[in-house]
Amino acid sequence: MLTPASSYFRHDPFAEWGRLARGMSRAIPQAATGTRTFPAVNVWRDGDMTVLTTELPGVEPDDIEITVKDTLFTLSGERKTPQAPEGAHWHLRERSYGKFSRALQLPYPVDPDKVEARFSDGILQVALHRPEEDKPRRIEIKAA
Repeated sequence: MLTPASSYFRHDPFAEWGRLARGMSRAIPQAATGTRTFPAVNVWRDGDMTVLTTELPGVEPDDIEITVKDTLFTLSGERKTPQAPEGAHWHLRERSYGKFSRALQLPYPVDPDKVEARFSDGILQVALHRPEEDKPRRIEIKAA
């Protein structure tokens, strides 16, 4: 038979919080809450180059900043709020505006002198190249 003291020590309050969090995640999906990461990015790697693409509709190239330090890539900027004509009232505003920032860990250090960024039709594509000194080298084995 459990006594009040022994049942206290068997109760795990963190397990209760975990169950509550999982239940809330199922009950309120991310799409319903309106919380999304902006901008969404795609990253792929081909040999010694990593390419990042993202859609930035309504953002001007001058409002985008890209920084690279070692293996950390940071994309930040601002999508400015459009102004409605004087006296106009919004009926629906679903698009988000304001400052944004994304930081991504890359699979290897990047040569900052070889970063290439192109912006066309609201699509940003960034090519990140691996520095020569960081590339794996084949070691020749000499026979005795």
